[in-house]
Amino acid sequence: MNLSAAILIGRSTRMGRNKALLVYNRQTFIEHLAQELSWCEEVFVSTALKTEDSRYGLSVVTDEHQDIGPIEGIRQSLRHAGTDYVLICAVDMPFVRKEMVKYLMEFISSDYDAYVFRDKDKVHPLFGIYSKAVLPAVENLIEEGRYRLTELLSCVRTKYVEIGTSCFGRETLRNINTPEDYRAILRPVLFCVSGVKNSGKTTLVEKMIRALHARDMSVGVIKHDGHSFECDVEGTDSERFYRAGAAATAVYSDSQTFVRVRRMLPIEELIRQMGDVDAVIIEGMKYSSFPKVEVIRKGICEQSVCDSDTLLCVASDLPLTGSVSCPVFDLNDTEGILDHILTGYSLQDHP
Repeated sequence: MNLSAAILIGRSTRMGRNKALLVYNRQTFIEHLAQELSWCEEVFVSTALKTEDSRYGLSVVTDEHQDIGPIEGIRQSLRHAGTDYVLICAVDMPFVRKEMVKYLMEFISSDYDAYVFRDKDKVHPLFGIYSKAVLPAVENLIEEGRYRLTELLSCVRTKYVEIGTSCFGRETLRNINTPEDYRAILRPVLFCVSGVKNSGKTTLVEKMIRALHARDMSVGVIKHDGHSFECDVEGTDSERFYRAGAAATAVYSDSQTFVRVRRMLPIEELIRQMGDVDAVIIEGMKYSSFPKVEVIRKGICEQSVCDSDTLLCVASDLPLTGSVSCPVFDLNDTEGILDHILTGYSLQDHP
């Protein structure tokens, strides 16, 4: 079955700026959705903003009726689409995946004209599939001055698909409406400081911690060690318990906690254990898929060993002109390196 996809861009009043151009995971919201929906018959933008142009790389349909909300976007999308069914997706949904759309398509039948996800009592009309048969109802509601999408769903044949019984988490339908919502999904900034042994990774991490503290950002650090290591002080009670064969030991006080377990924890679990911090720095893991800063130092290793697709930048005391495709910073330019990283995460221009 052919499906059109319409990405709705509203006025972003609560955000205070165009949500389509917000960055998450180094993609704008609109770039992410265009990529996830690229398999559809057509993908276009339906916008309330009269000043929109071709910056999105997609065709643009503009509202005729102003200030009546997303129902006008649905109207224009249904009128513009070249297929019988249209996916309506709000631009402020950065966790949407193509699999969610294909799952929703499985419910299409002659019994219904609209298909939307529902999470218990909350309905999500701005991520749903609508038949063109809905268009007369949309136009009647607009003519009557009734703009609520719940009214539209109640007067057409709507199939409510419970997100809780699917394989998709509730967070996949999350809308990013306010600056606070946006800050929440950007935290923590996460990156590796990688390089060969003795390249200066630890020194750079120490400088970054101090620089981030100066910016009022809290930092968690994880160190990856490719060899066995000792992490407790010889002779302490916790070290004696561990030597005696305890599977795990923990020491805590009013100001700090130390936990040692006799197994490897997944890196994702360690990241979660960092708690409510603004940034997580992982020292090492040069072959991982995490974004990273690679340290290249004269006399130690004078060429990149990391996957170029994962590099945010290189910190080096060598010029490296033309040998890497990412920006190169002086090894001592901690502030420049952080500015580059934080710009990628769009933290520098938070309201």
